[in-house]
Amino acid sequence: MKTTRPMLIVTLLCFVLSCVGYAGELSVASPKDVGMSAEKLAGVKTAVQGLVDDKKVAGATVVVARKGKIAFFETFGMMDIEAEKPMAKNAILRFYSMSKPITSVALMMLYEEGKIKLDEAVSKYAPQLKGLKVYAESGNEDAKRPMTVRDLLRHTSGLTYGFFGNTAVDKMYREKATLGGDGDLEDMADKLGEIPLLYQPGTRWHYSVSTDVLGYLVEKVSGRPLDKFFRQRIFRPLGMKDTAFHVPAKKVDRFAVCYSFGLSVSDDPAKSRYLKKPAMRSGGGGLVSTAPDYLRFCQMLLNKGQLDGKRLLRTETVEMMTKNQLPEGVTRDDSGGFGLGFSVRTEDGKFPKGEYGWGGMASTHFCISPKHDLIVIALSQRMPFSGQLENAVKPIIYDSILE
Repeated sequence: MKTTRPMLIVTLLCFVLSCVGYAGELSVASPKDVGMSAEKLAGVKTAVQGLVDDKKVAGATVVVARKGKIAFFETFGMMDIEAEKPMAKNAILRFYSMSKPITSVALMMLYEEGKIKLDEAVSKYAPQLKGLKVYAESGNEDAKRPMTVRDLLRHTSGLTYGFFGNTAVDKMYREKATLGGDGDLEDMADKLGEIPLLYQPGTRWHYSVSTDVLGYLVEKVSGRPLDKFFRQRIFRPLGMKDTAFHVPAKKVDRFAVCYSFGLSVSDDPAKSRYLKKPAMRSGGGGLVSTAPDYLRFCQMLLNKGQLDGKRLLRTETVEMMTKNQLPEGVTRDDSGGFGLGFSVRTEDGKFPKGEYGWGGMASTHFCISPKHDLIVIALSQRMPFSGQLENAVKPIIYDSILE
């Protein structure tokens, strides 16, 4: 059969794309070319393989990028033990709370457009949350000030999650299933409007559904569902083709199993709730993604808001988000700081001052060090959360930096 010129061009283009790999992937460099020791960085392989051999994780992925280039990208173990499927670089994983930085970026895009103000009461955008009381055993108290959008971004809102303790407020969250059931974000906001705050706004850092409320604000202010806003404003510009609130049927073969203690199956991809589009588009913990996708998101942040000529946020906005924003006298549990969507290291120690990042419940983690022009992504699929993977690799990675 005679091949036409247009068909030949298409064929050649497909061949070229297949050779270069993932479209939009960062370029690869040797560790030496980005000022890192290849010998020391090789220690990451030993450390992670040890976790796999000891059956502490089924599989893992570690990515190290410096100076805008990938210096290390390796997978270990299995994404499905029973099927004997090795972990793949483009495996789709449950990112849980690593969704929060993405939602925070979405909110800050609306802030830059003047559509939302950080120090405005949340109730201006979500009237259900107006006049919330603060819980007290002797009788609920008036809030000394309303929770603000800034409070949501830095987790000083007074909200909680419902599973951290056995307080009366936690019980109310569980009874009303604030993040459960078949409801959407508006239903969640309605439920929260019936529950008192755990603390006075601005007085404590307390991890909570705050970022899910941010997602609700993004929907209200933009007039678009959160998944559509993410896709149009963040995922498409950054080339994040596998990040979403569900896994479509054509991609299920890349969806990794999630394991629990003893490597028992916690979430089987063939039966997972992620196979269907959720009514609750959880900006606090609902996204699935891949290492290549999230690396591009991180590189955009490290580049102060832009990637490949596409700007999502202004430089000064990213700088504000990645600096400690907690009120004076307020710290996180580990005495660190928190910005607008990220943990922030406020002092030099085991890791450098200025490092920011976060993790997810299935034992995923990322961090960015502007000082070292460095991104580290360490991913497993192990419930409940464990910091063993990040703790094993990060000291080695930082020690491998030569300049």
